[in-house]
Amino acid sequence: MTDKPELLLASNRRRFLGGLAATAAFTASAPAIIGARAQAQPLVMVSYGGSYAEALKEVIADPFTKASGIPVQILNTPDLAKVKAQVTSKNVEWDIFDASGPLIMAGSNNNYWEDIDTSIVKTGAIVGGVGRDRVPNYIFCGGIAWNTTGNATKRPQTFAQLWDTGAFPGRRGFRNRVSETLEVALLADGVAPKDLYPLDVERGFKALERIKPHVRKWFEQTPQMVTLIQSSEIDFIYAYPNRIRAAVQTGVPLAFSFEQNVNAFNYMAVLKGSKRKKAAMEYLAFALQPGTQAKLAEKLSLAPVLTEATKLMSEDARKWLPNLTSQTNAFIDDEYWGKNYDTLDKRFKEWLLL
Repeated sequence: MTDKPELLLASNRRRFLGGLAATAAFTASAPAIIGARAQAQPLVMVSYGGSYAEALKEVIADPFTKASGIPVQILNTPDLAKVKAQVTSKNVEWDIFDASGPLIMAGSNNNYWEDIDTSIVKTGAIVGGVGRDRVPNYIFCGGIAWNTTGNATKRPQTFAQLWDTGAFPGRRGFRNRVSETLEVALLADGVAPKDLYPLDVERGFKALERIKPHVRKWFEQTPQMVTLIQSSEIDFIYAYPNRIRAAVQTGVPLAFSFEQNVNAFNYMAVLKGSKRKKAAMEYLAFALQPGTQAKLAEKLSLAPVLTEATKLMSEDARKWLPNLTSQTNAFIDDEYWGKNYDTLDKRFKEWLLL
């Protein structure tokens, strides 16, 4: 042993003091680091408004912010034209696009989305719908809803009955979106769900021509489907059961038919060029945890995309879930819409103006 005891003592003392200094430096900087994380630029997600946006905030966005320190701002009404403008100009203001399959697929075909970072977003347990640049976050369904205190004495339960204005007189309401609407028109005209695709576009528009004089409102924003029948401006409307259930739980006298529905995936994607790409992927991963999925589905009457999450839901909430096995129901073909959305949406919007 060559070192003298007094030299060893001095050396140990220097190491100890050096460690204290390093610890003090880290402790002093930690609040600044945490503060910077907490004051990070918010993730901007565009989605659908109303009770849906409120549920996203309560179940996903706020808990995500609490866990990560990253705030989330939720904007209303997904708009693919605005996505195109942001991505092509390389001035991307939105980060996450939460929307139905046709919009997501059209965006995918136009290369508007970042590839999913599977080191962050685990997709192995998702029941279906996963793509290179998108992940589903729930399954929803559309059908017929009405106000139970309205003037109508008979309410249509199927799309064929919705088109039968003689037997079921009343003012109709539909989304001003070609996807779902064209499927509903074809189902009403007698096309079997299994034979829907590829869509017989000409037959669909002919069916829409028959119902058009009875349509009081082609509405744009999802929350309108509740307000229009709640105010009795519309007698029968194409709506989603999660929206109807949320209104019923607050005492609004509405009802929804599960006799015939259109089922579809809803997706999340991250805009190409997002300045907060990693944080956006972390949000997607958080939204796809079984517990988070179960809470969102429980609150909104949506089918989760994880089997494990369905098992965590209450029996009452499962009553409002879409029936994915019924032979009378159809499932939206997102691949079809990815190839045809732009052309058919343009034709539909022009047809509305005629």
